[in-house]
Parts: sequence; structure tokens; C-alpha cells
Amino acid sequence: MTIGLRLAWRLDGHGWADCTVTDRQAVIVLTASYVTGAPEEFLTALARLIAGETETRAQFEAEPTAYRWIFSRENEYVWTRVLELRDGRDHDNKGTEVWLSRYPIDELARAAIRCFDDVARTYGESSYRGKWGRHHFPRTDLEALRRLWNDRRHPQGALPDPHQTCEGDR
Repeated sequence: MTIGLRLAWRLDGHGWADCTVTDRQAVIVLTASYVTGAPEEFLTALARLIAGETETRAQFEAEPTAYRWIFSRENEYVWTRVLELRDGRDHDNKGTEVWLSRYPIDELARAAIRCFDDVARTYGESSYRGKWGRHHFPRTDLEALRRLWNDRRHPQGALPDPHQTCEGDR
């Protein structure tokens, strides 16, 4: 299966990360600082979409710039909009849109899970905090998203194939 959306989270010095978003149309790189729990916020926002919320948000603080993710769900699709703001407290209307795309909800969830599975493999969960800073690897948030996504794919009693993981979908 060809995946159009890819996310990559690369730790770039103590307390900084670059999040690269790639699809068939474009590539952007967003910076995040450890001053907030950006990965946790992002994963939780996606879990909320899977759970049925129709709009949710996450924000990456890049000190002083901020990148605000706005997710709007319409049935099985999610509009993903990213605004660049001069200050993270600014209203949406002060932001500049740097990304707008629409994805199937499963593609968005799969991309996020793969991204953070790759982070765990690349840095190791124990080394992650030392490189990222104040926050531990977002294992709880990642597993909550994975569980909701798996429950969605294998509803009520349908047991998932133990060999069919997010990595196996590649």
C-alpha cells in the first residue's frame, strides 16, 4: 500500500525537534520545543478524532513562533490545517496557513503511529528524555492512539491478526 502522508520526528539538540510532514503534494518542516508536551498533544488530538470528536487541535511551540494544528473530521476524512503564528497565544486569524490537506482518518492515524514507533526505535525510550528534555517518550499517548485505531479497524470481538501491526501495513 502506498502511503501519501508521512510524518517524521527528529530530535535536534536538547529540547528541540523537527517534525517533517510529507505527502504527495508538499513537504514542510515544523519546529517544536520541549516547553510544552508537543508530541503528547499531537497524539492525543488524533486519538480524540478516532474516538469521534469532529474538531481538535494541537500546538508546537517553537519559541516564539508556534505551529497550530487544526483537525476537522468529516465522516471518514480529516482536514488537516497548520497555522504558523508569531506567538502561540495569538488567535487563528493572525496565523499564516502553511499546510492544508485532507486525509482518510486511518491514514492520519497510521502516519502518526509509524512516526513515533520510528522515534522509539531510533532514540530508544530511555535516551529520548535525555535528548528531548523535560518529557518522557509519549508511550501512554502513543498506545492510547494505537488502541483506539486498532479497535476501529477490528470492532467488537474481531481479533486483529497478531502479525498485522502498523509496521506490517507498510
